[in-house]
Amino acid sequence: MISLPSLLERGARLNSNGIATEFLGRQRLWSELLDRVAKLGSGLAQYQLGAGERVALLGLNSDNYFESTFAIPWAGYCVVPLNTRWAVAENSYALKDSGTRVLMFDDAFMSQAEILKDQTDQLEHLIYMGDGETPDWAESYEQIIDTNKAIAPSTRNGNDMAGIFYTGGTTGFPKGVMQSHLAIWASALGAVPDFEITQRHTYLHAAPMFHMADFAGSMGTLLAGAKHVFIPSFEPGLVLDTIAKQSITHTLLVPAMIKMILAHSAATTTDLSSLEKVFYGASPMPAAVLTQAMNLWPLLNFVQAYGQTELAPIITTLSASDHRKGGDVLKSAGRATPVTDIRLLDSEGMDVPLGQQGEVVVRGPHAMLGYWNKPEETAKALQDGWVFTGDAGVFDVDGYLYIVDRVKDMVVTGGENVFTTEVENALISHDAVQDVAVIGIPHQEWGEAVHGIVILTPDYTESEVGALEIELVQHCHQSIAGYKCPKSISFREQPLPLSGAGKVLKTELRKPFWEGMEKQVN
Repeated sequence: MISLPSLLERGARLNSNGIATEFLGRQRLWSELLDRVAKLGSGLAQYQLGAGERVALLGLNSDNYFESTFAIPWAGYCVVPLNTRWAVAENSYALKDSGTRVLMFDDAFMSQAEILKDQTDQLEHLIYMGDGETPDWAESYEQIIDTNKAIAPSTRNGNDMAGIFYTGGTTGFPKGVMQSHLAIWASALGAVPDFEITQRHTYLHAAPMFHMADFAGSMGTLLAGAKHVFIPSFEPGLVLDTIAKQSITHTLLVPAMIKMILAHSAATTTDLSSLEKVFYGASPMPAAVLTQAMNLWPLLNFVQAYGQTELAPIITTLSASDHRKGGDVLKSAGRATPVTDIRLLDSEGMDVPLGQQGEVVVRGPHAMLGYWNKPEETAKALQDGWVFTGDAGVFDVDGYLYIVDRVKDMVVTGGENVFTTEVENALISHDAVQDVAVIGIPHQEWGEAVHGIVILTPDYTESEVGALEIELVQHCHQSIAGYKCPKSISFREQPLPLSGAGKVLKTELRKPFWEGMEKQVN
């Protein structure tokens, strides 16, 4: 059966003497990569944690991060990629929730790792995977590789859990999406026809590697036995420079990244002739940005991917040829991948007629196993093998899916999912807030922006509003990641509108911001 280690072994067999990874001028062959992973896996196995135990990764993009992604399942454990944009409290929650006993970290997160060590009782081992000096409270990544002999990979495979990928939570806490070895492989396989990457190509990891979107890019590149190039984090100038110098052929970017690259002074002068294909996704692409990119780089192939972590993550793709057709099809999310089955359901769970709106539900070998330690939420989201995405869509006669609204209470900003309950919980913990509702509003750069609507307690007056907006945003930064914090806050005197069941009618709150727009997502 398929496993992450078996995919790495296959890549090494396809291209043993080829360059597998390049990071900051350091190159490793596929054969060398395989040997290092087998030795690192051996070292991790010495901890004797037990099959399926969790090992977390907290670091910027690097070759070591990539190796660790495979060494962890090589030892029979499950990988837990931590969000590099999260606050300490959020990563602490993920570690405790998953019962993670080993944390691997790099230089950028050394201080956070030390705090997490002190806050998380069950952490037994901390491994420094950076290139500097190992702190005295951690173990050395390179020493583990140097002092262990390669072992055969674990036999865990197929529907065994490969990792827990944390996403936003509707209850105010992040949810750990359990994904199997099979699901990760199947999702990548489904995108192969449009990814079109071969052994001669080079993929740039510009998006954060903890994110399932780049994870899919990793797997597609792995299937081809192609070369991986890493930059620590996204910077428009660095991306342009790396594409030119490393002859990058493929990369994945979220729309906000593409917009920043287009705005960079070197966008029109950098030689991007090697670049063949750009996958984009994680949030909707503004039409003006896509038009600008296609006009500036007319020979470049753009492919859109729509999905979510629960589907590992790819559901549909809009091909390069579809992009060249233009017209209304560019407003769609594309068509189902070869491994994906999609239905659109009404509130009664019945299929809607063609051309009518329904909730997008998806079935396939890439469906999640469920949410870690959340049986009730799993039961709602995963029914008879179908994943309920929370998105509302419409099919046209040619099978193109158009996402028109969002059923579940979520904001997608700059490619990151923000469940509004998390933000509401952060805001209402401030003494000045009596009631609150958080919604997504259109934003030119990020697609959507998090906006808070606050009712103040009687102790606070209207004259204090200006200073309070700044104070409330700063208050949120203490408990949630910066990208989740409100970009703006409006203050309301009348009660929030409620449904007959007592739920806040956010559709009513959103109307003034979305008036005149074709879709209720951006």
